Amino acid sequence: MSFALISGLTLATTPAVATPKAPTIAEIEAAKKAEAAQKKAADAAAKKLAAANLTLRQLTARANEARALYVKAQRELSVATAAAVAAAKYAAETAAAVAEAHRTIGRMAANAYILGGSISDIQPLLSANGPQDLMDQLSTLNNLGAKNTVALQRYKAAEVIAKAAKVKADEAKAVQQVATAKVASAKKVADDAQALQQKEVNKLRAVQDKLMKDLAKLRNVRVTLEQRRQLALLEESQANTATTTINQAKVWPNRGFKGRSTFRTTEAQRLAAVAFAKKQVQARKPYIWGSEGPNAFDCSGLVYAAYRSAGLGWPNWDRLNSALYAGYTFHVPLTQLQPGDLLFYSYKGNISTIHHITIYAGNGMMWEANSKDKGLLYSSIYSVKGLMPFGGRV
Repeated sequence: MSFALISGLTLATTPAVATPKAPTIAEIEAAKKAEAAQKKAADAAAKKLAAANLTLRQLTARANEARALYVKAQRELSVATAAAVAAAKYAAETAAAVAEAHRTIGRMAANAYILGGSISDIQPLLSANGPQDLMDQLSTLNNLGAKNTVALQRYKAAEVIAKAAKVKADEAKAVQQVATAKVASAKKVADDAQALQQKEVNKLRAVQDKLMKDLAKLRNVRVTLEQRRQLALLEESQANTATTTINQAKVWPNRGFKGRSTFRTTEAQRLAAVAFAKKQVQARKPYIWGSEGPNAFDCSGLVYAAYRSAGLGWPNWDRLNSALYAGYTFHVPLTQLQPGDLLFYSYKGNISTIHHITIYAGNGMMWEANSKDKGLLYSSIYSVKGLMPFGGRV
């Protein structure tokens, strides 16, 4: 059975007024109703969030497709641009070669025939060393003319190809530039839509998170009310049984019960708890079953409030009933009691029948929320029958 019964949330949300009794069934039903309403709101928000997430996934897919097309268009544009550059380079190279050929052919055209040329042009022929030398020079000129004729033909072909290639490359580049611009525009639209949807999803997720937190708080309130009611009913039942049980021992024999292996408080905290309990008794606060202050207390409610005021908060300190505190504290013999230790009273000498709990004040005295009739008291630790043979150090 869990001992963690009252959360910090409950402490914060429970009104600081005395309740006439433990949480009622009507209060628990009201808590259930609030929890159900919050769950309905959370479910509706969850549906909206799911729809928004679906839209976001679709928009993300479209954005990814647009990005892929954009990258592909950029690659194609790069290839087309490279082709245009290569074609232009090739056209320039062939144009340079043909220009040189033009110059050579031009010089030869001016001297197409030997006798019609100037003295300077035919001087090399006239100074030939014999017929063979003359024939060799004429052959060289003829070969040079033939080579340049071929070069001219190649130039013309290359020029046509280069021009066609450049036109094609320029056209491809222009087409790709248009396509890239369109894809870039589509990519921006997709990215913007995705970003807006992401904002919407984030907003809905924040709403959903808050609703779920609120639902968890309401669930804790409802569970806490149910558990507090169960504990108070158990304590009341044990207290009522104790009033009808005869032959209760003044102090029960030690049967070897064990609590925690360590205690969690300092001496200063225990003394602070004692001071709180003393203040409530001296203020003549009433005993109201199921109450834990600040205007009224039952026995375990006084213990809980005293140590909470001394600095023990959730999750280190819980609103338990008298019997459960016995297993929740470090056991010390009655001869070693210190102010602030808890005392337990049982009608059968076992932990399961503990019905009352008090705070040791020192010198054999205690602070207690005794009963509806007697209220809060400063009394002897032996004034209540059924004292357990140990104290509980918190």
